[in-house]
Amino acid sequence: MGEVLDLGTLGLSSGEGRRLELPVRVDGFSFGGERYSVPGHSVGALLDVSHTTSGYSLRLRFEAELDGPCVRCLEGAGHRVEVDAREIDQPGGGDELSSPYLEGQELDLHGWARDALALALPAQIVCREDCAGLCAVCGENLNQAGAEHAHEAEPDPRWAALRELKLE
Repeated sequence: MGEVLDLGTLGLSSGEGRRLELPVRVDGFSFGGERYSVPGHSVGALLDVSHTTSGYSLRLRFEAELDGPCVRCLEGAGHRVEVDAREIDQPGGGDELSSPYLEGQELDLHGWARDALALALPAQIVCREDCAGLCAVCGENLNQAGAEHAHEAEPDPRWAALRELKLE
């Protein structure tokens, strides 16, 4: 399981629902130019399936730990993402009521989990909210360098021509 689930095998009649606990494969992905993956490439997910009069109402929930770098300091981020996604598929209901993950009665769990995870990601994946990042001058990790880390100020480039003057 984890790729495609045939909802027809659940034998749900109109108005019935079922909650399933199942593993779902989640492949690695690129985000902000960095590579991230889910340890074991699989998550334990809860899938709620409700059969409506002519279609399905679906809810997918899981938590995923991401392996990959913090965008500020490049150390391991160890970021945890909670996913809670819903889909409705009502034949004849138009685009808003048509799930791209449901073809007939076959649910693409793999594709849905990947897309739901991507939508649940924050704007930046960081190791901690107060991450100081890297020093712009020397590249040292400012989380470990401490408050005393400093460099001499660069001279103002507008005065660069004066340095070339030869005064005897």
